[in-house]
Amino acid sequence: MSYAIISLGGKQYRVREGERLLVDRIAEEDGQTITPPVLLVGGNGDPQIAPANVVVTAKVLGQQRGPKIRIGKYKKRTGYKRHNGFRAALTQIQIESIGAGGAKRAAAAKPKVEAVAPAVPPQVVESVGGAPAGYADLTIAEIKAAVGSWDAAEIAEALAYEQAHGKRKGAIAALEAAVASGTEG
Repeated sequence: MSYAIISLGGKQYRVREGERLLVDRIAEEDGQTITPPVLLVGGNGDPQIAPANVVVTAKVLGQQRGPKIRIGKYKKRTGYKRHNGFRAALTQIQIESIGAGGAKRAAAAKPKVEAVAPAVPPQVVESVGGAPAGYADLTIAEIKAAVGSWDAAEIAEALAYEQAHGKRKGAIAALEAAVASGTEG
């Protein structure tokens, strides 16, 4: 990879390996390694937009202050003068590498997510009771779409669960509307 465009602090930078640059202050200690999001990689053939398999690693070299900027206000014949100054808070980083490595990071991150995910649903599913299977995992949009196929007991259980635990206004409104349409028809 010849160059990459990364995003740091809401700004985009074109970087190469070994390059040093000043960016807006980031909350990392000196010597730590960061991996900013990669927006584009180019230089060898066709440029790739937002490649998932490319990682840019950068090392934080230190915190600095930018040059002092003097700001003056003046209005003639009134005696009004004001002076102010500004120095930007900056961080100097060095790009260590641009290359493949996203697959390793994704593989390392997945087991952590999978280990946490199975522990949460059993507690939620037990508390739902007679509501439809997997109710606790449904989004509000999915609840609105599926509530028409549920019977009155399932709707009542889901409504009781939302009022006690979820308290999602959109889900409660959809369930109450289903109860109201069921009693009228």
